[in-house]
Amino acid sequence: MDRIIMHIDVNNAFLSWTAIYLLKNGSKYDIRESYAVIGGDEQTRSGIVLAKSTPAKKLGVVTGETLYSARKKCKVLRTYPPNFKFYKEMSSKLFSLISKYTPDIEVASVDECYLDYTKIRSMQGDPIEFAKKLQKEILDELGFTVNIGIANNKLCAKMASDFTKPYKIHTLYQEEIKQKMWPLEVGELFGIGKKTVPKLNNLNIKTIEDLANTTPEKLYPYFKNQSQYMINWANGIDNSPVISIPPEPKGIGNEITIDHDVNNTMELYEYLLLLSEKVGTRLRNQKKYANVIVVILKDNKFKKYSHQKKLATPTNSSEEIYNTAKIILREMYEDESIRLIGIRLDNLTDKKIKQVSIFDYEKEFKEIDSVVDELNKKYGNIIKKASLTKKHLTKIK
Repeated sequence: MDRIIMHIDVNNAFLSWTAIYLLKNGSKYDIRESYAVIGGDEQTRSGIVLAKSTPAKKLGVVTGETLYSARKKCKVLRTYPPNFKFYKEMSSKLFSLISKYTPDIEVASVDECYLDYTKIRSMQGDPIEFAKKLQKEILDELGFTVNIGIANNKLCAKMASDFTKPYKIHTLYQEEIKQKMWPLEVGELFGIGKKTVPKLNNLNIKTIEDLANTTPEKLYPYFKNQSQYMINWANGIDNSPVISIPPEPKGIGNEITIDHDVNNTMELYEYLLLLSEKVGTRLRNQKKYANVIVVILKDNKFKKYSHQKKLATPTNSSEEIYNTAKIILREMYEDESIRLIGIRLDNLTDKKIKQVSIFDYEKEFKEIDSVVDELNKKYGNIIKKASLTKKHLTKIK
Protein backbone atom coordinates (compact mmCIF):
# COMPACT_ATOMS: atom_id res chain seq x y z
CA MET A 1 0.00 0.00 0.00
CA ASP A 2 1.33 3.45 -0.93
CA ARG A 3 2.19 5.78 1.91
CA ILE A 4 -0.07 8.80 2.46
CA ILE A 5 1.66 11.72 4.13
CA MET A 6 0.10 15.06 5.03
CA HIS A 7 1.84 18.36 5.68
CA ILE A 8 -0.15 20.76 7.87
CA ASP A 9 1.02 24.38 7.71
CA VAL A 10 -0.53 27.33 9.59
CA ASN A 11 -1.48 30.19 7.29
CA ASN A 12 0.47 33.32 8.22
CA ALA A 13 1.10 31.94 11.71
CA PHE A 14 2.66 34.91 13.50
CA LEU A 15 0.06 37.41 12.29
CA SER A 16 -2.87 35.02 12.81
CA TRP A 17 -1.77 34.12 16.33
CA THR A 18 -1.13 37.76 17.24
CA ALA A 19 -4.63 38.59 15.96
CA ILE A 20 -6.12 35.86 18.16
CA TYR A 21 -4.19 37.13 21.19
CA LEU A 22 -5.37 40.71 20.64
CA LEU A 23 -9.00 39.64 20.17
CA LYS A 24 -8.84 37.61 23.37
CA ASN A 25 -7.50 40.67 25.18
CA GLY A 26 -10.10 43.24 24.19
CA SER A 27 -9.23 44.28 20.64
CA LYS A 28 -12.27 45.42 18.66
CA TYR A 29 -11.03 44.39 15.25
CA ASP A 30 -9.09 41.58 13.58
CA ILE A 31 -5.67 42.76 12.38
CA ARG A 32 -5.73 40.04 9.70
CA GLU A 33 -8.22 42.27 7.87
CA SER A 34 -6.21 45.49 8.26
CA TYR A 35 -2.90 46.88 7.05
CA ALA A 36 -0.74 45.16 9.65
CA VAL A 37 2.63 43.51 10.05
CA ILE A 38 4.48 41.67 12.79
CA GLY A 39 7.93 43.17 13.28
CA GLY A 40 10.66 43.96 15.75
CA ASP A 41 12.09 47.22 17.06
CA GLU A 42 12.72 49.61 14.19
CA GLN A 43 15.67 51.12 16.07
CA THR A 44 17.51 47.79 16.03
CA ARG A 45 18.56 45.21 13.50
CA SER A 46 15.40 43.27 14.28
CA GLY A 47 13.26 45.98 12.69
CA ILE A 48 12.04 43.82 9.83
CA VAL A 49 8.72 42.40 8.67
CA LEU A 50 8.22 38.91 10.11
CA ALA A 51 4.64 38.51 8.83
CA LYS A 52 2.14 40.67 6.96
CA SER A 53 -1.62 40.75 6.51
CA THR A 54 -3.26 40.10 3.14
CA PRO A 55 -4.18 43.79 2.65
CA ALA A 56 -0.54 44.79 3.35
CA LYS A 57 0.69 42.08 0.97
CA LYS A 58 -1.50 43.51 -1.80
CA LEU A 59 0.35 46.83 -1.44
CA GLY A 60 3.68 45.09 -1.98
CA VAL A 61 4.83 44.56 1.62
CA VAL A 62 7.05 41.47 1.78
CA THR A 63 8.44 39.37 4.60
CA GLY A 64 12.04 40.22 5.43
CA GLU A 65 12.04 43.86 4.35
CA THR A 66 12.64 46.65 6.84
CA LEU A 67 9.68 48.26 8.57
CA TYR A 68 10.87 51.60 7.18
CA SER A 69 10.60 50.22 3.63
CA ALA A 70 7.19 48.67 4.35
CA ARG A 71 5.82 52.00 5.63
CA LYS A 72 6.85 53.71 2.39
CA LYS A 73 4.53 51.28 0.58
CA CYS A 74 1.71 51.59 3.11
CA LYS A 75 1.39 54.88 5.00
CA VAL A 76 -1.27 53.55 7.41
CA LEU A 77 0.63 50.36 8.26
CA ARG A 78 0.41 49.28 11.90
CA THR A 79 3.21 47.26 13.51
CA TYR A 80 2.76 44.69 16.25
CA PRO A 81 5.62 43.04 18.17
CA PRO A 82 6.06 39.26 18.02
CA ASN A 83 4.69 37.32 20.98
CA PHE A 84 6.76 34.14 20.99
CA LYS A 85 5.37 32.88 24.29
CA PHE A 86 1.81 32.92 22.90
CA TYR A 87 3.01 31.44 19.59
CA LYS A 88 4.41 28.43 21.45
CA GLU A 89 1.11 28.07 23.33
CA MET A 90 -0.89 28.04 20.08
CA SER A 91 1.60 25.68 18.49
CA SER A 92 1.20 23.25 21.38
CA LYS A 93 -2.61 23.36 21.07
CA LEU A 94 -2.39 22.69 17.33
CA PHE A 95 -0.17 19.63 17.66
CA SER A 96 -2.22 18.34 20.58
CA LEU A 97 -5.39 18.54 18.49
CA ILE A 98 -3.80 16.72 15.54
CA SER A 99 -2.19 14.02 17.69
CA LYS A 100 -5.56 12.80 18.97
CA TYR A 101 -5.99 11.15 15.54
CA THR A 102 -2.55 9.53 15.40
CA PRO A 103 0.76 9.59 17.30
CA ASP A 104 2.57 9.51 13.96
CA ILE A 105 3.20 13.23 13.59
CA GLU A 106 6.55 14.94 13.14
CA VAL A 107 6.84 18.55 14.25
CA ALA A 108 8.85 20.43 11.60
CA SER A 109 8.66 23.89 13.20
CA VAL A 110 6.43 25.94 15.47
CA ASP A 111 3.72 26.17 12.79
CA GLU A 112 3.98 23.03 10.69
CA CYS A 113 4.07 19.26 11.00
CA TYR A 114 3.89 16.04 9.00
CA LEU A 115 1.23 13.40 9.62
CA ASP A 116 1.53 9.77 8.47
CA TYR A 117 -2.02 8.98 7.36
CA THR A 118 -1.19 5.49 6.06
CA LYS A 119 -2.05 3.61 9.27
CA ILE A 120 -5.30 5.45 9.99
CA ARG A 121 -6.69 5.58 6.46
CA SER A 122 -8.82 2.47 7.03
CA MET A 123 -10.44 4.19 10.04
CA GLN A 124 -10.65 7.79 8.80
CA GLY A 125 -11.45 7.21 5.14
CA ASP A 126 -10.62 9.35 2.13
CA PRO A 127 -7.56 11.58 2.78
CA ILE A 128 -9.12 14.71 1.24
CA GLU A 129 -12.29 14.35 3.31
CA PHE A 130 -10.22 13.88 6.46
CA ALA A 131 -8.14 16.96 5.58
CA LYS A 132 -11.34 19.03 5.20
CA LYS A 133 -12.56 17.79 8.58
CA LEU A 134 -9.19 18.61 10.23
CA GLN A 135 -9.09 22.09 8.68
CA LYS A 136 -12.58 22.91 9.98
CA GLU A 137 -11.83 21.55 13.44
CA ILE A 138 -8.68 23.67 13.74
CA LEU A 139 -10.56 26.77 12.60
CA ASP A 140 -13.55 26.15 14.91
CA GLU A 141 -11.53 25.26 18.02
CA LEU A 142 -8.37 27.35 17.63
CA GLY A 143 -9.48 30.22 15.40
CA PHE A 144 -6.95 30.06 12.55
CA THR A 145 -6.62 28.40 9.15
CA VAL A 146 -4.15 25.87 7.81
CA ASN A 147 -3.07 24.56 4.44
CA ILE A 148 -2.79 20.80 4.03
CA GLY A 149 -0.67 19.05 1.41
CA ILE A 150 -1.31 15.36 0.67
CA ALA A 151 1.22 13.14 -1.09
CA ASN A 152 3.11 9.84 -0.98
CA ASN A 153 6.08 11.31 0.89
CA LYS A 154 7.11 14.24 3.06
CA LEU A 155 8.82 16.26 0.33
CA CYS A 156 5.81 16.22 -2.00
CA ALA A 157 3.39 16.87 0.87
CA LYS A 158 5.42 19.95 1.79
CA MET A 159 5.44 21.13 -1.83
CA ALA A 160 1.68 20.57 -2.13
CA SER A 161 0.85 22.60 0.98
CA ASP A 162 2.66 25.59 -0.56
CA PHE A 163 0.85 25.62 -3.93
CA THR A 164 -1.79 28.28 -3.19
CA LYS A 165 -2.97 29.80 0.10
CA PRO A 166 -4.80 30.30 2.40
CA TYR A 167 -7.09 27.57 3.70
CA LYS A 168 -6.45 25.18 0.81
CA ILE A 169 -5.94 21.45 0.35
CA HIS A 170 -3.67 20.23 -2.45
CA THR A 171 -2.45 16.80 -3.54
CA LEU A 172 0.86 15.94 -5.16
CA TYR A 173 0.83 12.19 -5.65
CA GLN A 174 3.62 10.51 -7.59
CA GLU A 175 1.58 10.48 -10.82
CA GLU A 176 0.95 14.25 -10.50
CA ILE A 177 4.59 15.37 -10.21
CA LYS A 178 5.20 16.01 -13.91
CA GLN A 179 2.04 18.05 -14.28
CA LYS A 180 2.01 20.00 -11.00
CA MET A 181 5.64 20.26 -9.88
CA TRP A 182 7.92 20.09 -12.90
CA PRO A 183 6.79 23.40 -14.49
CA LEU A 184 7.74 25.37 -11.35
CA GLU A 185 10.95 27.39 -11.14
CA VAL A 186 13.78 25.37 -9.64
CA GLY A 187 14.02 27.72 -6.66
CA GLU A 188 10.54 26.61 -5.54
CA LEU A 189 11.74 23.05 -4.95
CA PHE A 190 11.91 22.30 -1.23
CA GLY A 191 15.54 21.88 -0.20
CA ILE A 192 16.99 24.20 -2.85
CA GLY A 193 18.39 27.30 -1.12
CA LYS A 194 18.57 30.76 -2.62
CA LYS A 195 22.35 30.52 -3.00
CA THR A 196 21.93 27.36 -5.06
CA VAL A 197 19.48 28.83 -7.57
CA PRO A 198 21.98 31.08 -9.46
CA LYS A 199 24.41 28.15 -9.75
CA LEU A 200 21.70 25.97 -11.26
CA ASN A 201 20.55 28.77 -13.57
CA ASN A 202 24.13 29.15 -14.82
CA LEU A 203 23.96 25.47 -15.81
CA ASN A 204 20.76 26.28 -17.76
CA ILE A 205 18.64 24.54 -15.13
CA LYS A 206 15.68 26.88 -14.76
CA THR A 207 12.75 24.63 -13.83
CA ILE A 208 12.26 21.62 -11.58
CA GLU A 209 11.84 19.55 -14.76
CA ASP A 210 15.29 20.68 -15.94
CA LEU A 211 16.79 19.49 -12.66
CA ALA A 212 14.86 16.21 -12.71
CA ASN A 213 16.28 15.36 -16.14
CA THR A 214 19.89 16.37 -15.55
CA THR A 215 22.71 13.99 -14.62
CA PRO A 216 24.74 13.71 -11.40
CA GLU A 217 27.90 14.12 -13.48
CA LYS A 218 26.80 17.59 -14.61
CA LEU A 219 26.06 18.74 -11.07
CA TYR A 220 28.92 17.06 -9.19
CA PRO A 221 31.62 19.69 -9.85
CA TYR A 222 29.39 22.28 -8.19
CA PHE A 223 27.37 20.36 -5.59
CA LYS A 224 29.46 17.26 -4.82
CA ASN A 225 27.52 14.59 -2.90
CA GLN A 226 24.34 16.68 -2.87
CA SER A 227 23.95 16.19 -6.63
CA GLN A 228 22.00 12.93 -6.58
CA TYR A 229 19.81 14.12 -3.69
CA MET A 230 18.82 17.23 -5.66
CA ILE A 231 17.88 15.16 -8.71
CA ASN A 232 15.87 12.79 -6.50
CA TRP A 233 13.98 15.72 -4.96
CA ALA A 234 13.13 17.07 -8.42
CA ASN A 235 11.70 13.65 -9.28
CA GLY A 236 9.65 13.62 -6.07
CA ILE A 237 11.73 10.86 -4.49
CA ASP A 238 11.89 10.98 -0.69
CA ASN A 239 11.90 7.88 1.50
CA SER A 240 12.38 9.64 4.85
CA PRO A 241 9.97 8.46 7.56
CA VAL A 242 7.70 10.59 9.71
CA ILE A 243 9.59 10.64 13.00
CA SER A 244 7.19 11.30 15.84
CA ILE A 245 9.82 11.37 18.61
CA PRO A 246 13.27 12.74 17.71
CA PRO A 247 15.98 10.20 18.61
CA GLU A 248 18.17 11.00 21.58
CA PRO A 249 21.50 12.35 20.35
CA LYS A 250 24.33 9.90 21.01
CA GLY A 251 27.01 12.51 20.54
CA ILE A 252 28.20 15.59 22.38
CA GLY A 253 26.56 18.92 21.65
CA ASN A 254 25.99 22.48 22.78
CA GLU A 255 23.60 25.14 21.53
CA ILE A 256 23.36 28.88 22.13
CA THR A 257 20.07 30.78 22.04
CA ILE A 258 20.83 34.35 20.92
CA ASP A 259 18.85 37.30 22.30
CA HIS A 260 18.84 39.17 18.96
CA ASP A 261 18.67 38.40 15.24
CA VAL A 262 22.05 37.55 13.76
CA ASN A 263 22.49 37.72 9.99
CA ASN A 264 26.23 38.38 9.94
CA THR A 265 28.51 35.46 9.13
CA MET A 266 31.42 36.85 11.14
CA GLU A 267 29.29 37.06 14.29
CA LEU A 268 28.11 33.49 13.73
CA TYR A 269 31.77 32.45 13.48
CA GLU A 270 32.32 33.90 16.96
CA TYR A 271 29.58 31.71 18.40
CA LEU A 272 31.00 28.69 16.54
CA LEU A 273 34.39 29.37 18.12
CA LEU A 274 32.89 29.40 21.61
CA LEU A 275 30.88 26.24 20.91
CA SER A 276 33.94 24.47 19.46
CA GLU A 277 35.85 25.17 22.67
CA LYS A 278 32.99 23.81 24.79
CA VAL A 279 32.31 20.60 22.86
CA GLY A 280 36.03 20.01 22.28
CA THR A 281 36.71 20.19 26.03
CA ARG A 282 33.84 17.81 26.80
CA LEU A 283 35.10 15.41 24.13
CA ARG A 284 38.63 15.36 25.53
CA ASN A 285 37.31 14.93 29.08
CA GLN A 286 35.59 11.76 27.89
CA LYS A 287 38.78 10.71 26.09
CA LYS A 288 36.86 10.34 22.83
CA TYR A 289 37.21 11.45 19.22
CA ALA A 290 34.51 12.59 16.76
CA ASN A 291 34.08 11.33 13.21
CA VAL A 292 31.18 13.65 12.32
CA ILE A 293 30.65 17.37 13.01
CA VAL A 294 27.13 18.82 12.83
CA VAL A 295 26.15 22.51 12.78
CA ILE A 296 22.60 23.39 13.88
CA LEU A 297 20.76 26.64 13.10
CA LYS A 298 17.34 27.98 14.05
CA ASP A 299 16.02 31.17 12.47
CA ASN A 300 13.72 33.81 13.96
CA LYS A 301 10.70 31.92 12.64
CA PHE A 302 11.63 28.79 14.62
CA LYS A 303 12.76 26.89 11.53
CA LYS A 304 15.50 24.53 12.71
CA TYR A 305 17.85 22.67 10.39
CA SER A 306 21.30 21.10 10.43
CA HIS A 307 24.14 20.11 8.14
CA GLN A 308 27.00 17.71 8.80
CA LYS A 309 30.42 16.71 7.54
CA LYS A 310 32.27 13.43 8.01
CA LEU A 311 35.96 13.76 8.79
CA ALA A 312 38.70 11.81 7.07
CA THR A 313 40.05 10.88 10.50
CA PRO A 314 38.45 11.36 13.95
CA THR A 315 39.50 14.37 16.00
CA ASN A 316 39.23 15.89 19.46
CA SER A 317 40.89 19.17 18.47
CA SER A 318 38.82 22.30 19.17
CA GLU A 319 40.68 24.04 16.35
CA GLU A 320 39.76 21.39 13.81
CA ILE A 321 36.15 21.30 15.05
CA TYR A 322 35.94 25.08 14.60
CA ASN A 323 37.50 25.11 11.12
CA THR A 324 35.18 22.33 9.95
CA ALA A 325 32.14 24.04 11.50
CA LYS A 326 32.94 27.22 9.54
CA ILE A 327 33.00 25.25 6.30
CA ILE A 328 29.66 23.64 7.14
CA LEU A 329 28.13 27.02 8.02
CA ARG A 330 29.21 28.51 4.68
CA GLU A 331 27.54 25.60 2.86
CA MET A 332 24.22 25.77 4.73
CA TYR A 333 23.69 29.41 5.65
CA GLU A 334 21.25 31.34 3.42
CA ASP A 335 21.49 34.82 5.02
CA GLU A 336 18.41 34.34 7.20
CA SER A 337 18.18 35.86 10.69
CA ILE A 338 19.52 33.34 13.22
CA ARG A 339 18.39 33.00 16.83
CA LEU A 340 20.06 29.68 17.77
CA ILE A 341 23.33 28.06 16.74
CA GLY A 342 24.79 24.77 17.87
CA ILE A 343 27.50 22.19 17.26
CA ARG A 344 27.12 18.45 17.79
CA LEU A 345 29.86 15.83 17.56
CA ASP A 346 28.64 12.41 16.39
CA ASN A 347 29.92 8.93 15.65
CA LEU A 348 32.27 9.06 18.63
CA THR A 349 35.15 6.63 19.11
CA ASP A 350 37.70 6.05 21.84
CA LYS A 351 40.36 5.02 19.34
CA LYS A 352 43.04 7.53 18.48
CA ILE A 353 43.95 7.34 14.80
CA LYS A 354 47.08 9.28 14.01
CA GLN A 355 46.97 11.31 10.81
CA VAL A 356 50.33 11.36 9.10
CA SER A 357 51.53 14.83 8.15
CA ILE A 358 54.96 16.33 7.62
CA PHE A 359 53.88 19.16 9.93
CA ASP A 360 51.95 16.87 12.33
CA TYR A 361 49.57 19.79 12.94
CA GLU A 362 46.79 17.66 14.42
CA LYS A 363 49.07 16.36 17.16
CA GLU A 364 50.14 19.90 17.93
CA PHE A 365 46.53 21.11 18.27
CA LYS A 366 45.65 18.18 20.52
CA GLU A 367 48.62 18.73 22.77
CA ILE A 368 47.86 22.46 23.06
CA ASP A 369 44.19 21.77 23.77
CA SER A 370 45.07 19.24 26.48
CA VAL A 371 47.48 21.62 28.21
CA VAL A 372 44.89 24.43 28.13
CA ASP A 373 42.23 22.06 29.52
CA GLU A 374 44.48 21.11 32.43
CA LEU A 375 45.38 24.71 33.26
CA ASN A 376 41.74 25.85 33.10
CA LYS A 377 40.66 22.91 35.25
CA LYS A 378 43.33 23.62 37.84
CA TYR A 379 43.17 27.42 37.98
CA GLY A 380 39.61 28.20 36.87
CA ASN A 381 39.36 29.16 33.16
CA ILE A 382 42.42 31.41 33.17
CA ILE A 383 43.12 30.92 29.46
CA LYS A 384 40.72 32.02 26.73
CA LYS A 385 41.13 32.81 23.06
CA ALA A 386 41.20 36.57 22.55
CA SER A 387 38.07 36.46 20.39
CA LEU A 388 36.15 34.76 23.21
CA THR A 389 36.54 37.78 25.49
CA LYS A 390 34.00 39.80 23.49
CA LYS A 391 31.20 41.11 25.67
CA HIS A 392 28.31 39.22 24.07
CA LEU A 393 30.21 35.92 24.32
CA THR A 394 31.44 36.15 27.89
CA LYS A 395 27.83 36.19 29.12
CA ILE A 396 27.18 32.71 27.69
CA LYS A 397 27.83 29.72 29.93
